[in-house]
Amino acid sequence: MKTLFKNIGFLFLLMFFANIQIEAVASVAEDYITINGVVKDSQTKKKLEYVTITIPGSSTSTISNVDGEFSLKVKLSANAKEMEISHVGYLTSRIPITKSEELLTYYLRSNDYLLKEIVVQPGVARSIVEQAVGRIEKNYSPASNMFTCFYRETVQKSKRYIQVSEAILNLYKVPYSKGIDKDRVRIFKGRKLVSPRLKDTLAVKLMGGPYMSVLLDVVKNKDILLDKDMLAAYDYTIEESVNLNNRPQYVISFRPAIVLPYALYFGKYYIDKETLSFTRIEFSFDLRDRDKAISQILIKKPVGLRFKPSNVNFLITYKVQNGVSYLNYMRTESQFSCDWKRRLFSSKYTIISEVVSTERDDAPKESIPYKESFKYDQTFSDKVANFTDEDFWGEYNIIAPTESLLDGLSKLKKQYR
Repeated sequence: MKTLFKNIGFLFLLMFFANIQIEAVASVAEDYITINGVVKDSQTKKKLEYVTITIPGSSTSTISNVDGEFSLKVKLSANAKEMEISHVGYLTSRIPITKSEELLTYYLRSNDYLLKEIVVQPGVARSIVEQAVGRIEKNYSPASNMFTCFYRETVQKSKRYIQVSEAILNLYKVPYSKGIDKDRVRIFKGRKLVSPRLKDTLAVKLMGGPYMSVLLDVVKNKDILLDKDMLAAYDYTIEESVNLNNRPQYVISFRPAIVLPYALYFGKYYIDKETLSFTRIEFSFDLRDRDKAISQILIKKPVGLRFKPSNVNFLITYKVQNGVSYLNYMRTESQFSCDWKRRLFSSKYTIISEVVSTERDDAPKESIPYKESFKYDQTFSDKVANFTDEDFWGEYNIIAPTESLLDGLSKLKKQYR
C-alpha cells in the first residue's frame, strides 16, 4: 500500500517535552543593504501574501509573509539596481532599489488573462497535466544545485504562539531526472523559543520538518501526485486562466476519483501555457474519512488523548531563471484539536512550516554528507541548540515575521521574566 502522507514526511508526534528559551536579535552589516517593503494590490490596496521578490540575474530572493511584508538583504558586491516582484494573477514589476530604513509600499497591477473560448472535452485537463509531467526533465534543472534556504516552524494553541523554531538550511538537489533519493538537507544554524507554561507542555512535533524541502518537491517526488497510478486516481477540471511572471497559466483543479485504502488530495495545478512547466501547486489532504486520514497523519500520542484534524494544506511554488525552473517556496498548514476523554473542553492547534530558497549555487563542489543531513524521521525542534548571538541571522535572507508572530514572540519572552 502506498502511504502518501508518510512519503511526504509530515507526521505528528504528540508528546511532553522540555522547554528551552532562545533569544536573538539581528543586526545590520556593512556589506549589504536591506530593503523592507510591503506589497499591495494597486486597486484594492489589499496586502498580498506569498509574493516572490527577486534580484534579476541572480539567485537572491525572498517571499512576502501573510501581512504582505518582506525584508530582502542584497550584497553590495552584486551592484543590483532593481528588484523583480511577481505574484500569481498580477503583472510582474521591476522596481529600482531604494535604500531606506522605512517600510516602503510596492503596488502590483492585476492581470486577469482569459483563455480563448475552448471546448472542454473529457480527458483534456488530464492530458495537459500528463504533458506537463512528460516535460519535467526539460523544464527543470538538469544539474545539481546547492540552495540556501530559510525555514520557520510555528505552533499555536488557539491564537497564542507556544513554539517558534527557525533555521538556515543547506539543500542539495540532484538533477530532476534522478528523483529525490540523493537529495539532502542540513541545518546550518537554528534557534527556537518555547512556552514555559505547564499548560503548554503538551505539544505537537512535526517529524521531518526541514525534510519537507526534499519530500514536498511534488514535481520531483512524483509518488505524491504525478506518477502514473496517482494521475489515474483523480478527476481534473480546467478553470479560468491566470497570469504569473507575465505569462498565462492553465489552472487545473483535481479531486479524488476513486476510493483507496489511504486518503488522497484536493488541489490545483498552475501550468505555464507555453512551456507546460508546473509553476504552483496547491493541495489539501482529503479528510472526509477521518479515521483513514488520522491513521496516516498521527504516529504517536499520549494514552487517552483524542486527535481531530480539520485542515492539512500545502503550497509549492517554482521560479524560472534563464528558462529553467527551480524550487522557490513551500508552506504547510495543519489545524487540529486535541482533547482528553472525560474532559469537556478541547484545545485547538495550528502548525505552520515554511521554507523559501534565498540563494542558489548551480555548480556546487560537493553534496551534503549523509551523516550531516537531516532525516525525515527526525524532529527539528529537538535538533537546534541554544543561540544568543546578537547578530544571529547576519546577511542571510529570512521570511519577515508577521505582526502576529512578533506579538507572539514578545509575549513568549515576557513569560521568562
